[in-house]
This record gives sequence, C-alpha cells and structure tokens, in this order.
Amino acid sequence: MPSIAEFPALIGFAFVAAASPGPNNIMVMSSGANFGVRRTLPHMFGIGIGFAVMIVLVGLGLMALFETFPILNTILTVASVTYLLWLAWKIATAAPPQAGGDVGKPFSFLQASAFQWVNPKAWAMGTTAITLYAPEHTLSAVLIVATAFVAVTLPSLTFWVFAGTMVQRWLSKPTRLRAFNIVMALLLVGSLYLGLRH
Repeated sequence: MPSIAEFPALIGFAFVAAASPGPNNIMVMSSGANFGVRRTLPHMFGIGIGFAVMIVLVGLGLMALFETFPILNTILTVASVTYLLWLAWKIATAAPPQAGGDVGKPFSFLQASAFQWVNPKAWAMGTTAITLYAPEHTLSAVLIVATAFVAVTLPSLTFWVFAGTMVQRWLSKPTRLRAFNIVMALLLVGSLYLGLRH
C-alpha cells in the first residue's frame, strides 16, 4: 500500500496524467463547446467512475491476464485504433446546428465509462499507476490508487469542459464550429498516436 510519503507523489502522477491532453480531455472539451456543461456532466462522471473501475480490475488481476495472453494486447490495440478513428471522423463531420443535420449527442455515462477500455492513454495511465503504487496488487492499495485518480480526474475534466464552453460563443458561426471540430478530431488522432507510443 502507498505510504504517507508516497501519497503526494501518487496525487502528482495522477494529476499530470489526468490533466494532460488525451482522448478524454479532448472529447469533453469538444462536448463542452458543442453541448455545454450540463449536457456534458454524464460524460465527465462516466470517465471518472469508469476509469476508477478499470484501475481496480487491472490491479486485481486483469494485467496478469494480458501478460499471460499477449494476443489480447494486439486485439485491444486494433479495437482502440478503429474506435478512436471512427470517433474522430464523427467529430470532424458533425453538422453545425444551423445546418439542420444530425448534430449528434454528448456521450452518456455508460458510453464514457465503456470508452476507457479502448482508450490507450487510460491503459497506459492505469497500468503504470498500479505498477508504481500498488505493485503487490492488494485490494487496499489498488483502491487508494483508484481513489486518487477520481479525486484529480473530475476537477481536471471540469477545466477542459469550461475551456470548451469559453469558445462556444466564438463558435456560433457554422464555419468556425466546423473548423473547431476538425481540429479536435485531429488532436484526438494525435493523442491516439502518442498513447500507442507509450
């Protein structure tokens, strides 16, 4: 279990991992810009809770399963790349509200929770945190790591959502919104590349 001396380091690691650009943050920023804070709340809480559940399951044995059957890593990578590229396409081609097309919907709680399982950054963050701060994989240590991530993930997501809402008025013109969504899609693809490198 992480000692009292190690806890600040764990919080620092979790904050840097959660606050830095990645698929989750890019998507909630885009959601904030397109749908506002209130409609993005289920997305935010789905990330926070879903990632915590993922950390617990990884810490209690799922990591060992991937080490025993390396083919699972390949399957997960292919699924992650395919799904994130599809999401990037959906973001880039989302119709502006004024266009009268399908403007889409924000992620639900369950969709955001499930997304953590195909998010390369989430896997990198989770497995690294368990390796560093819960190497013996005890339930208490794993729960502390998961709790630390929940404590810093929700505030950092809030920042990214509000960053999206701050540009919402500027995005009132369809051409600007389309350009913003294309940039968000490209950043999502870029974060996928960086996540796979780790």
